Amino acid sequence: MSNGTDENRLRTAVVIVTYNSADVLGDCLRSLTEGARGVVLADVVVADNASRDDSVGVAERAEALPITVVQTGRNAGYAAAINAGVAALDLDALDAVLVLNPDCRLRPGSLAVLAEALRPPGRGIAVPRLVNPDGTLQPSLRRQPTVRRALVEAVIGGTLAGRIGTLGELVTDPVRYEAACTAAWATGAAMLISAAAWREIGPWDESFFLYSEETEYALRAADRGWSLWYEPSAVFEHIGGDSAVNPTLAALIVVNKVRLFRRRRGRIAAAAYFLAVALGEGVRALSGRPTSRAAVAALLRPSRRLRLIAPPPAS
Repeated sequence: MSNGTDENRLRTAVVIVTYNSADVLGDCLRSLTEGARGVVLADVVVADNASRDDSVGVAERAEALPITVVQTGRNAGYAAAINAGVAALDLDALDAVLVLNPDCRLRPGSLAVLAEALRPPGRGIAVPRLVNPDGTLQPSLRRQPTVRRALVEAVIGGTLAGRIGTLGELVTDPVRYEAACTAAWATGAAMLISAAAWREIGPWDESFFLYSEETEYALRAADRGWSLWYEPSAVFEHIGGDSAVNPTLAALIVVNKVRLFRRRRGRIAAAAYFLAVALGEGVRALSGRPTSRAAVAALLRPSRRLRLIAPPPAS
């Protein structure tokens, strides 16, 4: 694809959401120069959520890229910023839009490989192989959330459950990441969405301020017949990691996945799912894990839960 003409390359735009991301955004933007080799890079939109650092300045000073800066004017959340970024694009002139975290780096030519994965009919989302800065695999694929999987993960832990058949929601077996495949959903740090799929599916759900918005979007896409494809030959580096150590973010992950399950499955199944998730977090909280203590508190105290899902605007 890298040797083709513009007529047979996919016309692609990139939307990067920033919030106090100045320390990582520069490397992300620089990686696009070689990372987007082989596609027509129509636009790079940096959608900024009222950063108090120099994120906007870093974007505006970037060279050799078609940069557009969109400022939401507040800490609007990940989904809202994605929607604002896509609203600045001419979707009818595009084949695909890459939604990207600012702490991602593209390997040379990786976007073209990912774009090729969207060509077959019915594929609406393509996701790359995510690796940590040291090159090790970063598990990113998920199976459909179910009460059974939540209960198994509560009893034996998500990492182990993800290695045994299809017991866990998070796919942790490294062997599963060697071959291309479909998945129910995947980490939202890097998702290439076909323009046709976006027009049919619509915008991301802004009621999820942070976390579970990518789950909701992928599952909604599947409801409309669009599959999510994992392409291991497209490699992106992703720093990530805050939710593993930040109790507030960890609690928000748990609260939002319970909210989403309730919305999609109804009250009875949602009650069983809630109990399974609360059991797992409770066991880990008793072992002294701060993130699980925060998750349990958010699940059991409505006032704390409300503050998580509807945070105040940035001052």
